[in-house]
Amino acid sequence: MARQKSADMGVGAMNKRKILQAAEKCFAQFGFKGTAVQKIADEAGLPKTNVLYYFKTKQDLYVAVLQETLSLWNSQFDRATVDDDPAEVLASYITEKMEVSRTHPLASRIFAMEIINGAPNLNGYFDEDHASWMNGRISVIEGWISVGKLQPLDPEHLLYNIWACTQHYADFSTQITRLRGKKMVKSDYEHATKQLITVLLTGCGLEVPQTLKELESVEE
Repeated sequence: MARQKSADMGVGAMNKRKILQAAEKCFAQFGFKGTAVQKIADEAGLPKTNVLYYFKTKQDLYVAVLQETLSLWNSQFDRATVDDDPAEVLASYITEKMEVSRTHPLASRIFAMEIINGAPNLNGYFDEDHASWMNGRISVIEGWISVGKLQPLDPEHLLYNIWACTQHYADFSTQITRLRGKKMVKSDYEHATKQLITVLLTGCGLEVPQTLKELESVEE
């Protein structure tokens, strides 16, 4: 009996994963209004009733996709303190953000469209949670500035610049492909990541971490 229950849970988890992946694809392509539950079901290869069993409404499914996107952006920066090296922390954060743009571009685009449309599907909890995270990271950056680890700058705009630069590679990938004449591959993302780290860190008056310099010299 326990084994059967475990198997059922496994099937349920797989179905939910299929549904979320299908929903991500459909929402990114057609938007929230242009996506029907039946379209998601067809993409997932499951009956519509199965989709509605796990997610009662299209709204519930859309919010679940948004929440998955936010969880993808969790990083080591979330746990950074004033005692950490800002160059190492920021380089790691930029690298993680770029990797998400490479591996989950659809999720990033859905979030971007939600924000552009006024974030109607993100509730007050998101606002509070997001603001709390932002204020916490600003405090860390201000701490680095106060102890002389980082030159005086506006922490808020530093974060906006990191987001804009890294998420550009997901949200505007079509433009990048058109301009380059081909899609970016993993090595292109790695090169772009190193360029962003160099530009953003030197703009903050920081040295690029030695580990990254060593990696570049080995590749050359």
